Amino acid sequence: MAIDAPSSPPAQPWSDRLRHSTVILIAAALALSVVVSLGELSAVRAASVFLCIAAAALIPWRLHDTAASREDVRRVNPVESAAVAAVVAGMPDPAVLLDRAGRVIHLNAAAAQLAPALRKNELAQFALRSPEIITALRESIATSEPRRATYLDHVPVDRWMELIITPVPVPTNFGGADKCMLMTFHDQTPLRRVEEMRADFVANASHELRTPLAALSGFIDTLQGQAKDDPKARERFLGIMHNQATRMARLIDDLLSLSRVELSAHVRPDTLVDLLPIIRQVADGLEPLARERQVEVETHLPDAPVMIAGDREELLRLFENLIENALKYGASGGRVIVSLTATPVTDGTQEVRVMVRDFGPGIAPEHLPRLTERFYRVDVGDSRSQGGTGLGLSLVKHILNRHRGRLLIESVPKQGATFTACFPPAKTLV
Repeated sequence: MAIDAPSSPPAQPWSDRLRHSTVILIAAALALSVVVSLGELSAVRAASVFLCIAAAALIPWRLHDTAASREDVRRVNPVESAAVAAVVAGMPDPAVLLDRAGRVIHLNAAAAQLAPALRKNELAQFALRSPEIITALRESIATSEPRRATYLDHVPVDRWMELIITPVPVPTNFGGADKCMLMTFHDQTPLRRVEEMRADFVANASHELRTPLAALSGFIDTLQGQAKDDPKARERFLGIMHNQATRMARLIDDLLSLSRVELSAHVRPDTLVDLLPIIRQVADGLEPLARERQVEVETHLPDAPVMIAGDREELLRLFENLIENALKYGASGGRVIVSLTATPVTDGTQEVRVMVRDFGPGIAPEHLPRLTERFYRVDVGDSRSQGGTGLGLSLVKHILNRHRGRLLIESVPKQGATFTACFPPAKTLV
């Protein structure tokens, strides 16, 4: 699109110029009259001087204005205009516009959040430390050709990003063209996590579902053959089959829940929720299991609301897994304590801690580092007899990672175990 140069304003009428120059002309006439009266200058020469002064005052000289306008045009770079800044700011993905030397001209808010070290009029290579980004940027600047690069960003969580560098020709003030570099970043994390989820689901499901499926198949063959006319055996086998089917349903449910949490692990929740009603709801829902195991659940909660930025459904699942594990594997202690506190941390802030403690047999030290691995069980037989899938603590860990929290596990054999979910306060997230 061609931009026309601003046209010069029309010349002022002679009457306007005469009115503006009246003071100059009167002063010149008085001065020349005094000089003539003193005999220092002849009348003819004085008249000639007056005519020169009048001409200089009345002729529309525009040399200064023309020079100023050219200086203004020279000072404003078309790439640095507000229109280009608005286009870059309106792009949905992180975008950075660089000059041919690699200095930042414009960047949008998403790019500033992705790379806080980016500054206008500074080299982008100093702010983007990834070797893949620097290599692609140098090649694009040297060859003026598009480049793509994929890299893994580890902060604050692992994210796979794709960088696209596109040379953009831009007009100059003197009718020529220059090259700028438009860098756009695309988040490939959801696609990568979907691929990993599909592979993990197939591997884990095929491994864990093999046992209950084999049991169901065997009992069905038995019921169709030898136990076909045996009511007692049929009743016993049907109960076992029901348990195996329930175990498979819970296993699939845990796998799907874990996959959903992993898929959105890089997107932290931003909705404020109160932890107190969530914990009370979980404790009330597990009351029948506590009565069945003859365990008393004690809740030590503050009166005032405790707000964090979180996902309510995921938090329900987190506390349900922690309290249910305490009821199942620490039932011999006869008591489970659920407490919530705000604890100062090293950087001067406070974090919210929800502690679930049982007084059962405890966990040996060699098992503690691996408790949050998928399908890891301290006692395989006991876990399966309790209806466990081996995914509960793994799901807890991933939910806490998404909430930018952490899980603390403490246990002494024969003295019970303590699982503490730590959450950052809401003001640091919102």
